[in-house]
Amino acid sequence: MATGDDTQQGRYKRGRGAGDCDDDGENGPDKRCQVVAGGADGEAGDGAGDYYNISSDETDGDGDCTGEGLIYYYSDDEEEAEVGACAIRSPEKRYVVLSERDIRDRQNHVTAEVAEILSVPAGFAAVLLRHYEWQATRLKEEWFSGDDRRIRDAVGLPPADGVVVPVPTAVNRQRLVCAICFGSFRAGRARSAACSSHFYCDDCWRGYIHAAVGDGPTCLSLRCPDPSCSAAVVGELVGEVGADEDKARYAQFALWSFVDESGGRLKWYPGRGCARAIEFVGCAAGDDATDAFCDCTHGFCWACGEEAHRPVTCATVRAWLLKNSSDSASANWVLANTKHCPKCRRPIEKNQGCNHMSCRAPCYHSFCWICLEPLGVGHTTCDGYRLQPSKVTAGGSVEQRQRQAKASLDRYLYHYERWAANHKSLEEVFKDMAALERSELEKMADTVHASAMDLRFVKAAYEQIASCRRVLRWAYAYGYFLDPVRDVAKRALFDHLQNDANRSLERLHGCAEGERKQLCAAANGEAVDIAERYRSYKKKLENLTEVTQRYFENLVKAFQTDLAEVKPAK
Repeated sequence: MATGDDTQQGRYKRGRGAGDCDDDGENGPDKRCQVVAGGADGEAGDGAGDYYNISSDETDGDGDCTGEGLIYYYSDDEEEAEVGACAIRSPEKRYVVLSERDIRDRQNHVTAEVAEILSVPAGFAAVLLRHYEWQATRLKEEWFSGDDRRIRDAVGLPPADGVVVPVPTAVNRQRLVCAICFGSFRAGRARSAACSSHFYCDDCWRGYIHAAVGDGPTCLSLRCPDPSCSAAVVGELVGEVGADEDKARYAQFALWSFVDESGGRLKWYPGRGCARAIEFVGCAAGDDATDAFCDCTHGFCWACGEEAHRPVTCATVRAWLLKNSSDSASANWVLANTKHCPKCRRPIEKNQGCNHMSCRAPCYHSFCWICLEPLGVGHTTCDGYRLQPSKVTAGGSVEQRQRQAKASLDRYLYHYERWAANHKSLEEVFKDMAALERSELEKMADTVHASAMDLRFVKAAYEQIASCRRVLRWAYAYGYFLDPVRDVAKRALFDHLQNDANRSLERLHGCAEGERKQLCAAANGEAVDIAERYRSYKKKLENLTEVTQRYFENLVKAFQTDLAEVKPAK
């Protein structure tokens, strides 16, 4: 392996595989490079470690591993590890979060701009913009290209006569009969849509608008009640005759249309009770999972719309959720009604009254259902069980199929249980973050005599914990789809990376939660140098946050490349 002179302190490093390949040094179809555990000083270990095959396209002509191969070095001095320039940074934020006020301001601005340029009322400008998915530039280009007549007909605007500016509504100038209720109304008591030809009384208009608003956002495309007329019914007319409740709903639908009819340029955050939207800057093409996060802590994938799922691909998420939709009910039942054998870890259901459990072949382990202790002379913790001889059935094709089905279920349950557990932990982290925002940080600031700004490192640690919990959750979905036979080498490296990252996360979480509470409790006592303890705690938590970030950034990178540095052994 490379010596300490060629390495840096830290957990994950990129390096060349020269010297790590087979003893003959010859270039062949596959070269094996080693993943070793290094010492605290960054020196390479004793050579013991797991070997993973590197495909031939990752070696140069001299038989050396190219720089694209990943060599992972590990250091035990995690709290003091320095984050070097080689650490993989989180992807740049390529989106903008928009509140409801931001959306309304943008909508009003572009509507006013188009209304002024095209010399039309704001209601007509809004209809035109919705037709062009709120793309003002495209609308203006086509409008001034001499094709405005076609555009007017498409959206229900009256034809231009060169003199009169179109009006969104007009009132009658002489007595007439309403074409809906057939009542007679004097001048000024009936009105029309943009056509200025078909007049109806205010009560009929009010009922017509009420029925349209009740049908949902399609009310934004409402036309004149006359079957032969396609004139648009726009916001100004709704504001004149609509009931207060209908006007409020119409305005809400109009606001939502800025996102819903944007052609995919903007999307609503799917978080419960969240009214914010996201505008993506750039493009997220194909199956490129791009997570976006809201101020409400909810995250989702821009590409597929599911919850944020880095580092796995959208295809993996779809396959995993499809698997869960058919098997999660069984998995939940197993988790709720079974316990694992303490010896072989297979799930066992208690289907009789006694607490004496006997695992099936080939384990045959006997244990107590209550305390999981092995049964025998020394077991005195639990009472009330009766020893029953276990029945051994001869092996056969039926039992072999049962074992295979059981192994498949065990494999699924292993990943599903941890996938669900990390989701639950993530929800608890969100609750802790909300408590910090409400009052905990202020209390801590008063206790340790620090400013709220100085405690930003605590919030940063919790944000890192939330991000890591999310990564770990979906990493188990990735692990489930690794073939138990074909991907043995990938599985070994997967478990190795994930376990180390998980241990780092647990240390960070314990420091952020447990040691923070201990610090605050100690500060309430007497004769305690709280300033020194606070400085020590801050340094430790900041270091753990940076180290854990490096772990998970490299873990994400490994999964995004599908552990490309490892090739299944032939």
